[in-house]
Amino acid sequence: MPTPVKLDTAVLDPDRVSLLIGGRVHRDWNRYDIDSDLLTPADAWQVTLGLPDGQFPPQVTPGAPVEVRVGTDTVMSGRIDEIRHALARGQHSLEINGRDGAAILLDCSAPQFNGRRAALSEVLASLVRPLGITRIALRSPHDPVLDKVDTEPGDTAWAVLARLAEAQGLWPWFEPDGTLVVGGPDYAAAPVASLVVRTSGTGNNVLSLSLGRNMAGRYSEVNVLGQSHGTAAGNGAHAVLATACDREVGHYRPRNVVDADVASAEAALTRARKLVNDARLDGLSLVAEVGGHRTAGGVLWAPGQRVHLLSEPHGLDAVYFLMARKFRGGRGLAATTVLTLKEDGIWNPDAAGRQENPHVA
Repeated sequence: MPTPVKLDTAVLDPDRVSLLIGGRVHRDWNRYDIDSDLLTPADAWQVTLGLPDGQFPPQVTPGAPVEVRVGTDTVMSGRIDEIRHALARGQHSLEINGRDGAAILLDCSAPQFNGRRAALSEVLASLVRPLGITRIALRSPHDPVLDKVDTEPGDTAWAVLARLAEAQGLWPWFEPDGTLVVGGPDYAAAPVASLVVRTSGTGNNVLSLSLGRNMAGRYSEVNVLGQSHGTAAGNGAHAVLATACDREVGHYRPRNVVDADVASAEAALTRARKLVNDARLDGLSLVAEVGGHRTAGGVLWAPGQRVHLLSEPHGLDAVYFLMARKFRGGRGLAATTVLTLKEDGIWNPDAAGRQENPHVA
């Protein structure tokens, strides 16, 4: 079993994975996987270990708070979901699974409330604080006022949260310290690393790299049609129409989307642009595996970073957006990180105000 030591005496290697549970640090895993993906609610982790002496850590129980660390850096805060304690001939093992703070929002029903003319920050607090989420950060140029907010009895808290965020061109995720963030990417940030794949092998720092392209689901134009309801500030509108185009689709592929209650023509355009961008996002995916869990500069890999990639075999030399990463390793296994890269500037470009993309009109 991993040796539990007091936190103030723990000496960790830069890539050594440990769990802080009940004030004790556990480490030395047979295997571990730590996932983080901006598009998947509730980042997850899994560790397995042997119990040759048969001692089961008493503080390791389902529902216990957990802090996942790599070296001295916290990468996730959440709770244990599941424990599997297995016995077989000559084997005694323990598998522990957990998720970050989004888990309770994903699993549990949203508090019931109805409101009008409420700021987004107020609605967020009313939604998540009853479920124990106390640290909230709205990273947006403004705090929009919502005309109407309703929750249905069958809605999960995450479904309501995602719906509210998407309507404003934003997205929710959890920081490693447990803070709920509603915001968007920073496409002005400098790339954290350069990944190199040359045919000569000189300077290569990538273990493997795959490129996937897909046209299915992409459209030359997306039309959002709908109507807006009346409010105290003005009358409703019929026949609202907004169109966004993907200039990289070389033949006519239209899609019409009906929105029964779109707030305005501007909101309809925001949705049309998002549908085009989401299709472009699915249209290109790069998966790279690199050694260790940190960049050459010592920074832990994390979704939201920008990465420069040079791959001569693929004909690529550009900056990409890090959408997801997985830390992997264990006893007798090399520590590696799997990076999922997407086209830069495509995911939620309206989060910090409208940002122009030459391929989307």
